[in-house]
Amino acid sequence: MDRREFVTAALATGGGLLPMVASAADGQGAGQGRSMDKTSEYYELRRYHLRRGPGQQLVDSYLKDAALPAWQRAGAGPIGVFTVMIGANSPSFYVVIPHKTLDAFAALPARLAADADYQKAGAAYLGVAATEPAFVRIETSLARAFDGMPHLELPFGGGENGKRSRIFELRRYESHSEKAARKKIEMFNTGEIAIFRRAGLQPVFFGETIAGPDMPNLTYMLVYEDMAAHDKQWAAFGGDPEWKKLSTTPGFTDPEIVSNISNTYLRPTAYSEI
Repeated sequence: MDRREFVTAALATGGGLLPMVASAADGQGAGQGRSMDKTSEYYELRRYHLRRGPGQQLVDSYLKDAALPAWQRAGAGPIGVFTVMIGANSPSFYVVIPHKTLDAFAALPARLAADADYQKAGAAYLGVAATEPAFVRIETSLARAFDGMPHLELPFGGGENGKRSRIFELRRYESHSEKAARKKIEMFNTGEIAIFRRAGLQPVFFGETIAGPDMPNLTYMLVYEDMAAHDKQWAAFGGDPEWKKLSTTPGFTDPEIVSNISNTYLRPTAYSEI
């Protein structure tokens, strides 16, 4: 696939991307319930910004009955669909679509266009009138999984256990320069992810944004049983001796490499696979 084809396909996802071609590097271990292939996957992160009213149900039905089954048929997944619990831009749907390769991401619009079941199931959404739009806009970004966690991990080991009541935190770290952003990713890969796990924090994915708004930045997602677990696990993390040492190491301190942190708390829809 040449650069023009990739850009055209990426823009068709609705996110106004400025894609960068990035080669997948070897990872260091696979996520739970995922392939043992160590090549890092890619995460398409979508936010459907809505208006209150009938458009909310229209987008919900589209995601459940048309988009998610079609994305699965195209080989993407597991796919997460979430609503805002605490955060800006509510109402919104947040969608996480894992892709095995950049080519798989780029090919998705064409696959949807050729999918008759998708076209039929999504007809009401796809053919909505200009006077009654289903959403305000769709914002899309593309991230490459960290080498230290090259595959998405399902909550609580996956299966029925992973479907119990749960909340998610989507966090974004922005940096003042590309060099600083790479340093923060190095910090996660070489120590911080391990400290997260020891403190009981359960990551779902970590991704370096390669196309999207507010770059350079990285995005990651954590899952909790409830807010009490959230508070307990973050307290354990903040008090961890290795974290205190790592976070004060020259070159790894927040003032040097992180310029802004934002987070949003999300609830999964009943049909979310994450």
